[in-house]
Amino acid sequence: MVLFWVVIFVSFVGFVSCLILNHFLPLLFLKNKKLGDLPRGSFGYLPLLGETLAFLNPHPSTTVGSFLQEHCSRYGKVFKSHLFLSPTIVSCDQELNYFILQNEDKLFECSYPTPIHGVLGKISMLVVVGDTHKRLRNVALSLVSTTKSKHDFLTYIEKTTLQILDSWKDKKQIIFCQEARKFTFNVIVKQVLGLTPEQPQTARILEDFLTFMRGLISFPLYIPGTPYANAVKARIRISSSVKQIIKERRRNNVIFNNNNNICGNKNNNSQKESDFLEILLGVDTLSEDEKVSFVLDALLGGYETTSILMAIVVHFVAKSPAALEQLKVEHASIRSKKNKDEFLTWEDYKMMTFTQNVINEALRYGNIVKFVHRKALKDIKFKDYLIPAGWKVLPILSTVHLDPSMHSNPLEFHPWRWETQRQDQTSKKFTPFGGGSRCCPGSELARVEVAFFLHHLVQNFRWSVEGDDQPIAYPYVEFPKGLVLNVDHFAL
Repeated sequence: MVLFWVVIFVSFVGFVSCLILNHFLPLLFLKNKKLGDLPRGSFGYLPLLGETLAFLNPHPSTTVGSFLQEHCSRYGKVFKSHLFLSPTIVSCDQELNYFILQNEDKLFECSYPTPIHGVLGKISMLVVVGDTHKRLRNVALSLVSTTKSKHDFLTYIEKTTLQILDSWKDKKQIIFCQEARKFTFNVIVKQVLGLTPEQPQTARILEDFLTFMRGLISFPLYIPGTPYANAVKARIRISSSVKQIIKERRRNNVIFNNNNNICGNKNNNSQKESDFLEILLGVDTLSEDEKVSFVLDALLGGYETTSILMAIVVHFVAKSPAALEQLKVEHASIRSKKNKDEFLTWEDYKMMTFTQNVINEALRYGNIVKFVHRKALKDIKFKDYLIPAGWKVLPILSTVHLDPSMHSNPLEFHPWRWETQRQDQTSKKFTPFGGGSRCCPGSELARVEVAFFLHHLVQNFRWSVEGDDQPIAYPYVEFPKGLVLNVDHFAL
């Protein structure tokens, strides 16, 4: 019995010692006169966790939050910390952020926490690095470029918009975040898998996908019944569903091609699907598992990020009567040149200049993506700072967006700033979708969906935000009350 407790005590002491070493050992032996010194900062007092809890403390996404504000005031725009179980260099500096994003796979690489890999899968485009990421990204860029301006895709976005708005006509209030997620899921599941909301497969995938999303931002504890464990299982079920859809699609393609050969219509592809999956089936550079993972990534990007973008745009426009009025004028002008039931085109989208200004400003001010995870591949000197090899590096995108030295009156929603700052959309000052080789490949698709939705919303509804709901960074942006809107439909 005594031996048992001795073993327990020794194990406990060893565990505590490992925690302490993990927390403080990185600070030893790092001073290098040739490379410079570590930035100032603090590792905090909690072993392993360090300052993670304070860093993740919820705050309005239109602010940098108290943690970054206090640390930048005390240590400067670049400081050291201990975050996500790792010694970390935090950058709120425009130049360093740009340097990090532009040196992917050279000096830095993507380094999301290990539990994220457990939910997303080891070959998700969001977590893989090197040649694998390049192959997946090239496929994504190709799919987006061949899809974004296609008539069928644009028409489906508009039809889905009209269905959602038609369901509001007899309502006085709606929970907009729910409506936005319904809209974006219906669009992305159709574009990626060719499924419509009425099909049984769609309902099953949506149920699993919601479980997947809840676990993605949960505490990473793999115990049966926890959101994290449920998310891992949900991903397996979604993967199985996608594999079954791929199997059925291949079988249908064989039948379709055989029938065409019999009828002599070898060039007749008018009845074939034109979604992402159909194109993916012909990509030889991806394995079967990579194709399945790619589909899940597309669903994730097209669902959550786009719906939050829609929500922050609708929220900010509700607070800016001048922006709403200019949107009405722009979209009324576009509609006046079309027949009553004529659908929007890519050329119409390109005419939505002020709409793009509104979307840009919502991205800058609302900060859907607060930061990204990177890791230093080697010792790096930047100015007078040492970034040690193996350390996590966090470029904070939101601090640049809200920096008064970068943007005049940054804590103000002002879409007109983009009339003179258009050249900055892809510059160091504005990186809402990341940057470099990991910049979100689907950003243009998100913009199209929001623009088309706004086209019909501003011409058919008045709306106001109920209560004091606002976008909060958790760190993922969401509205605590779901963004309840008072809506009033009016006929054109």
